[in-house]
Amino acid sequence: MAKSHSTLRTLVSLILLAIVAAVCTALGNWQLRRGAQRDAIMQAIEAGRKAAPLQLDTRTAAGDLVQWRPAAAHGVWLHDFTVLLDNRNYKGRPGYWVATPLLIDAPSRTAVLVLRGWLPRPILPGTSLPTLPRPGGEQDVRGQLVSHVPRMFELWSFSGKSASALPAKLPAPDGAPPKVQNLALQDLSRITGLKLLPTVLEQTAGSGQATAGAAPFVQEWPLPSTDSAQNRGYALQWFSFAGIAAIAWLVVAWRALRRRRQPA
Repeated sequence: MAKSHSTLRTLVSLILLAIVAAVCTALGNWQLRRGAQRDAIMQAIEAGRKAAPLQLDTRTAAGDLVQWRPAAAHGVWLHDFTVLLDNRNYKGRPGYWVATPLLIDAPSRTAVLVLRGWLPRPILPGTSLPTLPRPGGEQDVRGQLVSHVPRMFELWSFSGKSASALPAKLPAPDGAPPKVQNLALQDLSRITGLKLLPTVLEQTAGSGQATAGAAPFVQEWPLPSTDSAQNRGYALQWFSFAGIAAIAWLVVAWRALRRRRQPA
């Protein structure tokens, strides 16, 4: 009876150690893949920034809209279609990203969505949002391209209303820009009737905030994480755990085999 119990315990130990080794190996490989993805992102950022500056207009080909490529646009700000992107922190401070379409061709109503910068969110009771710059006339805007407005994780709401739901039409009756968590180009195009280029311009220079009495924007845009060395470090840890589990499996199997070979 004791021998049967010992055999069962040995089998359970071997199975558990094999599972641990397999899981740790899989996690190590996953970390290596994540590191490779971050290396690819870093290479794409470097390649985009080295590309020649692009002038955005109605004839711009989709293949030229490379992420992180320097770009410029000339047009008129459509301030009535401004949207505030909520929960965008800057150095630990909560705030908003200000997104405004720039009309680059009036006859076809073609525009490009521009992320103009960051503004702090009012915290103290009784305080309001700083005055948004509203420069008029034709403007020259420069920045870098991204394929879409960077998304934030969106929690489920008990009310069933999405935190990214836009009003049915812009401008809003009260004239205040809507506040949303995330913004899709097709949604903004639908409610404004604009033909938006399939890209977003993160502004880094040019006209757009030089208005008397208006708060200046912060135009330091976050980049995706590219620290692949951290992933490789995690992978090494997981492979080490897998190696320890494999060695333990061999020790348990060797002891069980030696006990079977001993005379009763």
